[in-house]
Amino acid sequence: MSERNSAYFRAVLGSISAYKPGRSVVGPDGRSVKLSSNESPYGPLPSVLDAVASAATELNRYPDNGAVELIAGLARRFEVPEEHVAVGAGSVGVLQQLLEATAEPGTEVVYAWRSFEAYPLLVDLSGAAAVTVPLRDETHDLDALAAAITERTRMVFVCNPNNPTGTAVREAELTAFLDRVPGHVLVILDEAYREYVRDPRVPDGVALYRDRPNVAVLRTFSKAYGLAALRVGFLIGHPHVATAVRKTMVPFAVNHVAQAAAVASLAAEDELFERVAATVQERDRVRGCLLTEGWDVPSTEANFVWLRLNEDTLDFAEACAAAGVAVRPFAGEGVRVSIGAPDDNDTFLAVARDYPRRNRG
Repeated sequence: MSERNSAYFRAVLGSISAYKPGRSVVGPDGRSVKLSSNESPYGPLPSVLDAVASAATELNRYPDNGAVELIAGLARRFEVPEEHVAVGAGSVGVLQQLLEATAEPGTEVVYAWRSFEAYPLLVDLSGAAAVTVPLRDETHDLDALAAAITERTRMVFVCNPNNPTGTAVREAELTAFLDRVPGHVLVILDEAYREYVRDPRVPDGVALYRDRPNVAVLRTFSKAYGLAALRVGFLIGHPHVATAVRKTMVPFAVNHVAQAAAVASLAAEDELFERVAATVQERDRVRGCLLTEGWDVPSTEANFVWLRLNEDTLDFAEACAAAGVAVRPFAGEGVRVSIGAPDDNDTFLAVARDYPRRNRG
């Protein structure tokens, strides 16, 4: 881009890269196994498809900008007042709405790194300064995170379980951290993978936010509910937070079909969570197989596993791609592998089993 043609763009665009979604690859036998995007391996439930089909007959109409039925359903599901709920185009959309409401030049946003790869992109675009705190043992170092807060801090993100490592902080340490955060700082508990948590020591953010006005929770319908293509996320927080998020939502950001599918998914949770349980079972099987093969795999509470490969990261990802398996590499750090259907997981495990032992752990 010439200097003349870039004169009207913000300077920050020259220093950031666009978000890169997980890729798909095709093996020599034509097979394509996508384990790069943390998607549910299951298609929509029949009841959800029926709701989508019905909603599709009204595509000539604008959606309900207030998402009244969806917000009412979420309030019932989580036993919170409706005024505590706001929605957006995926949890990342709600995150952007939060930044538009809080961040500006001269302020700071604190988060662990490595964590969700959209954080630096969205924070940089907001005009705030990103303050990153290294992980410790592949998980959040909450003491260091608290120490990084200053008078300029507006918001702190805690991704729990953390993406891409799958690790989770426990209730005692998270509660102690929240007690240390000053009231002028908004803490966002990013719980996109909450439904996959099985460790009883990992807290539910909805229980923690209730008596903390500066704490809010992000959730999504993209993962456990299997609606990644429709982009529905939501926030649960106190009215002053939820109201700010509603004000900064792009009008009609959650479309009519997405709202209908989300409402139907809430009604079908028992059936959906049977699928979640199957994914958790596969997660534990995959991790167990990797440990048996000599891999060092941190305990995970999400729908993926993390392999710390350092300089061998891209080489391992290419070995997977050669077998038709797409994983998510973070160059120089490691590989995140989503949990898919059993046959797809087995294809990945065969690559991991044959990969040279010198690169493990």
